[in-house]
Amino acid sequence: MRKTYLLFIAFSLLLNTAGAHCVPHSYLQVRESVWCPDNGDGTYTNPVLYADYSDPDVCAVGEDYYLTASSFNCIPGLPILHSKDLVNWTIIGHALQELEPKEVFDKPQHGKGVWAPSIRYHNGEFYIYWGDPDLGIFMVKTKDPAGAWEKPVCIIPGKGMIDPCPLWDDDERCYLVNGWANSRCGFNSVLTVRELSKDGTKQIGQPRIVFDGGQVNHTSEGPKFYKRDGYYWIMNPAGGVAMGWQLAMRSKSPYGPYEWKRVMWQGKTDINGPHQGAWVHTAFGEDWFLHFNDKGAYGRVVYLQPVDWSSGWPMMGNHGEPYTKYRKPKSSSNTIVNPQESDEFNDGILGKQWQWHANYHQFYGMPTADGTMRLYTYDLPSLGEGQGVGSLWDAPNLLLQKATAPRFTATAKVRFASKEDNQYGGVVMMGRDYSALVIYRQGDTFLLQRHTCMGADEGKTETEQSLATLPPTDRDTIPYSPAIYLDLYLRMTVNDGLCTFSYSTDGKRFKDAGESFKMREGKWIGAKFGFVAECRNHKDSRGWLDVDWMRITK
Repeated sequence: MRKTYLLFIAFSLLLNTAGAHCVPHSYLQVRESVWCPDNGDGTYTNPVLYADYSDPDVCAVGEDYYLTASSFNCIPGLPILHSKDLVNWTIIGHALQELEPKEVFDKPQHGKGVWAPSIRYHNGEFYIYWGDPDLGIFMVKTKDPAGAWEKPVCIIPGKGMIDPCPLWDDDERCYLVNGWANSRCGFNSVLTVRELSKDGTKQIGQPRIVFDGGQVNHTSEGPKFYKRDGYYWIMNPAGGVAMGWQLAMRSKSPYGPYEWKRVMWQGKTDINGPHQGAWVHTAFGEDWFLHFNDKGAYGRVVYLQPVDWSSGWPMMGNHGEPYTKYRKPKSSSNTIVNPQESDEFNDGILGKQWQWHANYHQFYGMPTADGTMRLYTYDLPSLGEGQGVGSLWDAPNLLLQKATAPRFTATAKVRFASKEDNQYGGVVMMGRDYSALVIYRQGDTFLLQRHTCMGADEGKTETEQSLATLPPTDRDTIPYSPAIYLDLYLRMTVNDGLCTFSYSTDGKRFKDAGESFKMREGKWIGAKFGFVAECRNHKDSRGWLDVDWMRITK
């Protein structure tokens, strides 16, 4: 399938270079997607990213735009997305390959890790700053955002600091604004500014409170720092994720005092809590703002709004109310692309849409030369003597991607190999509640089971439902640790927050596999789906799940 896509792209580009009259449409569709914000007529429909890219920030370099977002405990972290028009985005890499301290983040640390990053371009280099609420403020940089990033450095150690953003002034002095997490330090709603060294690597000045949201603008956080027309600007959300609003503040000094104005709110729209994001001034002289909107189980998705400075303040959307549909930003590109979804696993590397739930270890699995992704069964942690094993909430080896549309179908072709009882593998819809459709080894045969946990984040245990008994499709003849195999197609169909499971032995006729499951978000992230390979009471050799492909369709 991927080869077909690449041939289509190459042919389309060849036509494009031959002359616009050769192209049957004014827009080139280079990747199928279950959610496409570009309407193909010069307009777009929000959200521009129907996926959990929470706390988005963007920087512009010429006609190129680069976006990053919170990744919390998921690895690789700090996703890097690229666009030519702020509407069409694709994933080009990740800035963080491992979280430290390694011994901590080798286990799932739900809701911890990378909070609300900012991305900036300065003197030929890209910088990303983020706050780990338990450890401090970190920075990572590179000259190539699609390539390797340097090892992260902790520029300010300590608890409670979140949502940092730097500003290099006209005289090259560097300032940093940040918010505070009440859960770690006992206060919030205040923003502080301090001076950093010119290279942005260490603190050289002490923090000053430049804004206190108080009762009027409670939960002020997520600040972004800019300079325009002689004013220092801080743009930040207040009021909380679900029902909040967007503020803009200005001062003639980076240390304030700042006057403020609400510049976006829900109003009469159904777009609740429109805030926290990035102001972008484009090479075409336009101003735009990307912000998130909380979609419950789908996480915090990304919207795009025009910005009007005519009043001296950055009024967003339609006089402060967000648009659902609007004209596209001016751009020299007319190519329609969307973040990666399907994966044929033919390249020897994972697609950039995939993340683990903790630091990656090669024991979790590796791509194969046969065009599959192999996931080895992992020993679920024990809850203590006589108490069994933990749930998938404790499993670091879940291979997952974000839900990318309100409605889609994910179908996977898999082969499960098991060498002993209690090994299982399959597909999962993961969150605070989760449900998985798995192939479970029992004796000399396989059970098709649903494993479901309601309240996984509260330590609740799974329920298991056996749906069918399936004979092996193949078996080893070697005398030592022989495996039995099952070839199967597994499917998850998502429809407005409900996930139904089904399976097939031939990829054509699918049978329902248990009741529908109501998706639920994870800790600060949306529900994610993908693959699981686990074992209980492991004695000897691991089993494995070979995934031939996963295809995401409407």
